[in-house]
Amino acid sequence: MHKAIIVGCGLTGSIIARRLAEENHYDVTILERRSHIAGNLYDYTDENGILVQKYGPHIFHTNSERVYEYINRFSNWNPFKLECMVYMNGHFTPSPFNYATIDTFFSAEKAAQIKEHLRAAYPGRDRATIVEMLESSDAVVREYAQFLFDNDYSLYTAKQWGISPSEIDVSVLRRVPVLFSYETGYFKATHELMPEGGFTSFVRSILDHPKIHVELEQDAQARIRLCEEQGEILLDGEAFHGPVVWTGMLDQLFHADLGALPYRSLRFEWKSCNQSSYQQAPVVAYPQEKGFTRIAEYSKLPVQHCGERTTLAIEYPVPYQADGSTEPYYPVLTAESQKLYQVYRQRASRFKNLYPCGRLGQYRYYDMDNAIDAALEVSDAIFSAI
Repeated sequence: MHKAIIVGCGLTGSIIARRLAEENHYDVTILERRSHIAGNLYDYTDENGILVQKYGPHIFHTNSERVYEYINRFSNWNPFKLECMVYMNGHFTPSPFNYATIDTFFSAEKAAQIKEHLRAAYPGRDRATIVEMLESSDAVVREYAQFLFDNDYSLYTAKQWGISPSEIDVSVLRRVPVLFSYETGYFKATHELMPEGGFTSFVRSILDHPKIHVELEQDAQARIRLCEEQGEILLDGEAFHGPVVWTGMLDQLFHADLGALPYRSLRFEWKSCNQSSYQQAPVVAYPQEKGFTRIAEYSKLPVQHCGERTTLAIEYPVPYQADGSTEPYYPVLTAESQKLYQVYRQRASRFKNLYPCGRLGQYRYYDMDNAIDAALEVSDAIFSAI
């Protein structure tokens, strides 16, 4: 019987498990250190009857038809267009920033001038990154970009990552563009959806296969050992030659013997409010507030009618601690950290049956559709190696 081990029962690990069990008849064991499935997608119904996401808000979006077709096998999905806002200088404004932002913070004359210069600087385009705008040859564009950078991007980035914006990989600053229109909506994707019943139900459906066995509260690092000289993986002290998919931190697999990769974590402050609505959008960024970065209002993610009650999660970025008191949410992508990751990745490549995958295993800032794509690609790689 073909056997496979997957470390981590989040979206990535669950999809690979399903493909191995379903398409190649592997007997798959998933080792999950937490007490629940679904990884950071885990959601549950709170005391207010509101479906909340324990590890922060997730909204599915993709332009990939392959990914879209795959997820529809396991859940019914409803359209959901996420509207986000930023609260700065005493005003709510759409996120990504758009023409309404210009109207809010500048006089009518100045606003008209900024829009005119944006159109001239970026003909035929409906958006640009803040990085492009800061480097523009147009002084008016640079001035507007500097206003946004000083009041939002730089402050939010410094809080989120705990380092100067100049140290962070530029790809992070490019994630949220500036729009040249009155268009709203955080994503611009062909499919923007939420699963009926929540994400935990969706993942549970993926795992619903007789050849998939989930073991919760398992310390995989205590059970898996790498023999680097032989290029062999030991499971519970015995050689294991089937696929081993590692979705955790790659440096931990090597006991961080060359140094720990940096990660960023979050602390959530949960609040129940005796009101039907707390803020103007489901997710609002607060770059100028001390300590916290954003507030997610779960009665709007998606809309849930629970009378005069709503549930909030206030996000405080904190340093990741390897003692288990915090979760490694985000790789801190700097030139130095990515160089160190590549060293660990090269060592991992010596093991022909070891497959690092996911946001932590591949040390990338993945959205859900990216994670699914990566899981499908890794599954294909395993099939090719058989």
